[in-house]
Amino acid sequence: MAIDDLKLLARPGAEIAVRVTPKASRNRVAIDEEGAVRVYVTVLPEEGKANAAVQKLLARALGVAKSQLMLVRGQTARDKVFRVEG
Repeated sequence: MAIDDLKLLARPGAEIAVRVTPKASRNRVAIDEEGAVRVYVTVLPEEGKANAAVQKLLARALGVAKSQLMLVRGQTARDKVFRVEG
């Protein structure tokens, strides 16, 4: 799966699992060898800052508004699940 294929996942009700790496050298969204979505953010994982940064980056990669992405699972974990709201 290529990064451009993420837009195909942006349908209402879709759940997208991501693995987050905080304190990265730069912000980016990538697909690893197994096809898993990885999000790298430069902010520290404190007070929800990393979650907000992940939501913003993932929304941009999916081509949806960040208000359409809802964090379903993983508020304090590296593995998170976001749902695209309709």
